[in-house]
Amino acid sequence: MMNGAKIVMKILQGLAICLVFYGAVSCGNNAVDDRLPNVIMIYTDDVGYGDVSCYGATQVSTPNIDKLAAGGIRFTNGHCSSATCTPSRYSMLTGQYAWREKGTGIARGDATLIIDPNKKSWPDVMQAAGYTTGVVGKWHLGLGAGDAPNWNSHIVPGPAEIGFDYSFLIPATGDRVPCVYVENQDVVGLDPNDPIAVNFGRTDQVGNEPTGLEYRDKLKQDWAHGHNNTIINGISRIGFMAGGKAARWVDEDMADVIAGKAVDFMEANADNPFFLYFSTHDIHVPRVPHQRFVGKTTMGPRGDAIVQMDWCVGEILDALDRLNLTENTIVMFSSDNGPVLNDGYKDDAVEKLGSHKPAGPLRGGKYSAFDAGTRVPYILRWPAKVTPAESDALVSQVDFFASFAAMLGVQLNPADAPDSFDEMDVLLGKSQTNRDHVIEHNRTLSIIQGDWKYIHPNDGAPINRNTNTEMGLSPEPQLYNLKDDLGETNNLAAQNPEITRELADLLQRIQDAGRSR
Repeated sequence: MMNGAKIVMKILQGLAICLVFYGAVSCGNNAVDDRLPNVIMIYTDDVGYGDVSCYGATQVSTPNIDKLAAGGIRFTNGHCSSATCTPSRYSMLTGQYAWREKGTGIARGDATLIIDPNKKSWPDVMQAAGYTTGVVGKWHLGLGAGDAPNWNSHIVPGPAEIGFDYSFLIPATGDRVPCVYVENQDVVGLDPNDPIAVNFGRTDQVGNEPTGLEYRDKLKQDWAHGHNNTIINGISRIGFMAGGKAARWVDEDMADVIAGKAVDFMEANADNPFFLYFSTHDIHVPRVPHQRFVGKTTMGPRGDAIVQMDWCVGEILDALDRLNLTENTIVMFSSDNGPVLNDGYKDDAVEKLGSHKPAGPLRGGKYSAFDAGTRVPYILRWPAKVTPAESDALVSQVDFFASFAAMLGVQLNPADAPDSFDEMDVLLGKSQTNRDHVIEHNRTLSIIQGDWKYIHPNDGAPINRNTNTEMGLSPEPQLYNLKDDLGETNNLAAQNPEITRELADLLQRIQDAGRSR
């Protein structure tokens, strides 16, 4: 009787979702309309606005991303929420700007989970709507609780506690230890007789493995700044690691491994709606593409990593075609922040750049308050429902949470996703009436409203000396008209004191209110 009740409840939930599903589904009309669309979020790392050919790159070709854009909506004013990775990921999955929450900066390799399992997340929404959920690739949101994860046992809390049914993770970043994969919250291939130990203290080395400081001449890729602790696979990392030798990844194989796991998840769940958050490692450092991609561009490892990243996108699209799922699958493509060249390793990213412009017409890059820090490639394709187009609507990754909740009829409490707006009409190309404003974050906060962008004063260094990035920081207010000056070269704050004051006041009110909506 109980099983029958559950089945009836499932049927009722499905009917309810069909009724509220954004007016986009006519339940029972045809094979596409009979089921919810699959949803795939392809989230790349450090890919700039100008790093892919459909956004203007000419020295590197990205045919798979171009194919995605040609079949969907290519947004020219799409933003992540922060100019660095962890806070952008946090904001996207929680619907809350990361700057509202302490401890959401760039996470160490031994950080514990920074997303509160007691709060609703975007994957929670998808689960509630009947989706099987999975995350594959770079995580960088912490794992476990307490002082640090215990890598030698089942790691809790993790993705399962915030709404993911399946997970296969690069725990933090490729340049941070531990250099192992974690599947469903257990280290893959760990020998219990060779336990893992990690340490991120400046001098507290664990074990006696060689470091980049001691054996610099033996590295396969030299370090430029930092990145000189334990050597794994010939590359020195941030942090010290001992043990876990059988579980350690091979950087050159990473794209193949995670793309394969993503496709496996799709194949295993092809008969029911699934949500896949596929987070590439490329083109983050260390850039060590597989040999078959080496030399594919004139730009060295960074350019070759772009080609490898595009191949990963192609693996996802090819799997959809093979499984006959293309028509009714929403595929989104974006990046966690803008581009950076020298981010810790000597990989010729600067020397071999040529005429390539990673940020396109924008100023700044990763870490920057200028728009190249957060304006990123932003594409959505859904062949069954979306007409291909280009859109200049102002959109933010923080809105995925509320948009999909509304589309799927999942009720949110007032405390859920406080900074997320239902922008599904805009995302599907049905409206150009976009959100009123977007807040950008790094060492200071900026706000965009209409054509205007205001950057709050900050007395930090104007140039990041390690990466040579213009930080966009100034002790004076900055105001730019992005319609006339997309490159943010002409500060109009002094000529427009009223607009400057209005945007500063709006930014302050949003900060004080603790929520945007």
